[in-house]
Amino acid sequence: MTASDPPRILVIRRRYLGDIVLLAPLLRNLRLHWPRARLTVLTEERFADILSLNSDVDAVLPYPSRGLGRQLAFWRALRREKFTHVFDLDCNDRSALVTALSGAAVRSVLQMRTRFGWVYNRPVPVDRSAYETSHITETTLGLLAGQQIPVVSHEAKLEPRAEDLAAMSRIVGAAGPVLLVHPGSRSAFRLWPAERFAAICDRAQDELAAQVVLVGGPGEAALIAEIRRRAQSHLLALAEPLSLPRLAALIRLSATLLCHDSGPMHVAAAVGTPVVALFGSQNAVMWRPLGPRHLVLQPPLPCRSCIAPDKCVPGDSYRNYCVKNIDVDTVWQALRQRFNPSPN
Repeated sequence: MTASDPPRILVIRRRYLGDIVLLAPLLRNLRLHWPRARLTVLTEERFADILSLNSDVDAVLPYPSRGLGRQLAFWRALRREKFTHVFDLDCNDRSALVTALSGAAVRSVLQMRTRFGWVYNRPVPVDRSAYETSHITETTLGLLAGQQIPVVSHEAKLEPRAEDLAAMSRIVGAAGPVLLVHPGSRSAFRLWPAERFAAICDRAQDELAAQVVLVGGPGEAALIAEIRRRAQSHLLALAEPLSLPRLAALIRLSATLLCHDSGPMHVAAAVGTPVVALFGSQNAVMWRPLGPRHLVLQPPLPCRSCIAPDKCVPGDSYRNYCVKNIDVDTVWQALRQRFNPSPN
């Protein structure tokens, strides 16, 4: 490879859905700076499909979860790509190994926690106070400073495919504006109660003439069934979890998404659908949905009346029940404010 050849860039972000969606501003600025570059994202196989909706991504390098044969194939593919630049956003021992074995001449990392800092020749230190008071995408964009790459865009955008929009439209397109409800979370502590979701769904159908659709991921069928059981009105629920491109299309066709702080929340913001998001003790400054059309609901913090003092773990947002301090009327008023029966 000569100096005039376009860069071959690897961006490492193995998980989670929201984090991968929020790579978009970094990828957009890399593309604007190096229009001919080959941009590859390393992520876990289960998240790879969402990147097909990002036009700045040329390829995905799936990180295999298990199997010696697949692991060996991965390492061979890593070396075969002949990457020139690595941007590591995972900053852990595993991603340091990937970076070292990539053979890239330029190796950049957000320097927060890794025993292998010597792997990187373009580390970017992270100021903890700035990290906790800025959106996570602004921290991510700090990686570009080490390469003197200008930041032109701060947006995260995904574009659902026409075939997925058509498929989802056949399911929900003829029955009026859709309120999409995604009641799941990766932490059981962060779940708003099923009976409150049911009450909101009933009121949305009665007072907003909305078609309520419940959607969930793997392992969330029981939660959706519980909401339907408690509701007084009929709620449409999709029988099986959707692929990520199909989920993005369904969200795009919806007037509003009601959800927790979650991956689907960031997908909604990226496809242009307004969000009403339920937060517990998470840092809403860092993790709010990008854009002006969304409402984040969060109880006053620090909590003054803990509902489960024997179970909550102070300081661990994955192990507290703060979201349950948001009442139904607060969510209803926010939903009425954001519900848009004519999504763009």
